[in-house]
Amino acid sequence: MLVPVCAVSGALVVAGFFFPWLVGSVVSGEGWLAVSLLFFGSGLAYLALLPVGAGADDDATPGAPYLLRIRHLSPAATVRTFLARQDPVTFGVPVAAFALFFVAELLLPSATTAAVTAAREFVLGEFGWLFLGAMFLSVLYALFLLVGPWGEVRLGGPDAEPNYTYPTYFAMVFTAGIAAGIVFWGPAEALFHYRTPPPYLGVAPGTDAAVVGALTYALFHWGFSAWSAYLVIGLPIAYFTYQRGAPLRVSTLLAPFVGVDGLDGYAGRAVDVLAVFATIGGVATSVAFVGQQFLAGIGFQWDVSIGWLAPVLFVGGLTLIYGVSAESGVQRGIRRIAGVNLALFALFALLLFAGGPRSFVVDQGTAALGRYAAEFVPMSLFLGGAWVADWTVWNWAWWFSWAPFAGLFLAALSRGRRVRTVVLTGVVATSLATMAWFLLFGGTSLYLQHTGTVDVLATVDASGGSEAVAGFPVLAALPLGRLLVFLFLALILVFIVSSADTSTLVVSVLTTRRGLAPTTGSVVFWAALQGAVAVSVLVVGGGEALQAAAVLTGGPFAALSLVALVGLTDTFRRHEGGHPSLLDRVRRLIDAGPKGPSEVLREDDD
Repeated sequence: MLVPVCAVSGALVVAGFFFPWLVGSVVSGEGWLAVSLLFFGSGLAYLALLPVGAGADDDATPGAPYLLRIRHLSPAATVRTFLARQDPVTFGVPVAAFALFFVAELLLPSATTAAVTAAREFVLGEFGWLFLGAMFLSVLYALFLLVGPWGEVRLGGPDAEPNYTYPTYFAMVFTAGIAAGIVFWGPAEALFHYRTPPPYLGVAPGTDAAVVGALTYALFHWGFSAWSAYLVIGLPIAYFTYQRGAPLRVSTLLAPFVGVDGLDGYAGRAVDVLAVFATIGGVATSVAFVGQQFLAGIGFQWDVSIGWLAPVLFVGGLTLIYGVSAESGVQRGIRRIAGVNLALFALFALLLFAGGPRSFVVDQGTAALGRYAAEFVPMSLFLGGAWVADWTVWNWAWWFSWAPFAGLFLAALSRGRRVRTVVLTGVVATSLATMAWFLLFGGTSLYLQHTGTVDVLATVDASGGSEAVAGFPVLAALPLGRLLVFLFLALILVFIVSSADTSTLVVSVLTTRRGLAPTTGSVVFWAALQGAVAVSVLVVGGGEALQAAAVLTGGPFAALSLVALVGLTDTFRRHEGGHPSLLDRVRRLIDAGPKGPSEVLREDDD
């Protein structure tokens, strides 16, 4: 069924993109949206539903790999056992919290928004030092693990083997953790810093110095610091899950202090409830905001108006796509769509580099990288008033609020990997890919704005200040503009699917009773709830308030990350002695003399 749907809708979309005169103006905005969703959705659903090799989709061994396999019960059994398999606390409390939030938003919208805004200003203003300090320590800890002796610890024991190839491992970690924020902010953030330079830079707006400074701060907000937040949550979960038999839960962070048996107490339950709320709230608002970007692209491409029904149609279609992907499990939809995502990402970046201002991007990007490296420490510790609270502290809170689901997913995928490999993947490789994107896309936007070729900021202002529209005038001004816009829309959709299917699976694991794998019913419920929250944001309003409420959960997880690192460090010190550091390994290789390639590869193999 999906193949002919994909073929027919794809032919219409391609005709509308590249040969608009064939179609004319007979299709409405909602029509183009429906056709686009049919094309992308049927293609992604087809990938998710393809079978895998014999034995690859099932694992009867208890543990993290088992929990990532969806239990496919009969429809009657799914309905009959649904509530019995849910944890009453981690399932019931977040559902009630979302219901109360939207009732309050519907009945008392001004008071609800004012209360959340006041809480946001208080937390980000008064506790900015906590976010800055926690993020900076996270980077230092990642660096220490990278070069220190504990980087040699293999998660799951010396004989454990990874469950996924390294390219698959990287693709799933990267695409789940970055979401569509990379396409949403890629063309826009540097432009805002160019127009209103951060106080730390001390440069005039719109100058050559502002160009370098804008790129530097984009790298800072999306580089090594950001990804370290996932690591300091995910690595302790992975270690205590695979080495100490703790459950695959965010509350496992507390295992060194309360013991594995004590994780079902009040503290552990509170951590898991907060993780579920942060995940659903954060991803649902991202779905809603990214929907606005996709709809802006539809309107820009075909010059059609988008009515009130379009956002609901988009979120409904998207929910169906990521729900199918999540239900198919890691081995099928999540793994394959992550691979498609990474391939599209690389293709788009290559075309953008080929058709964009290469010399400008390389020159300004090199200068920005140098400044980022030279001033990383003072930028990390800079408390500069309202601007830092609105940008840097807000970003750190956002990354920490996503850390529970992204960190737990990193932990679930990391069995059989050395700690050093987890750090290299979860922080270094992901950061390099993200920074390359911001240098490329942000540099291209800055070139067009700085040279006066395209006034991108004027387009943003004309749209009410929405960052969602920033990428489209940039791409339209480049060679192969139509192809780039087409790929950009595909990236928007695939990136959010890659995060939403993962968050749906992770929440299903967290809310299912301990030791049980989630069923189809659980996955469908949380996918639908996530979509319902996104639709409520678009219809009822309160998107900014819900986003702020979800981001505020980053405060407890920033503090919890420090607690987790204390517990992990003490456990490493007591139980993981005798491992060589990276320097020891290099020295040993030098002392041993030249080796054959096979010997070196065998020694370094993960």
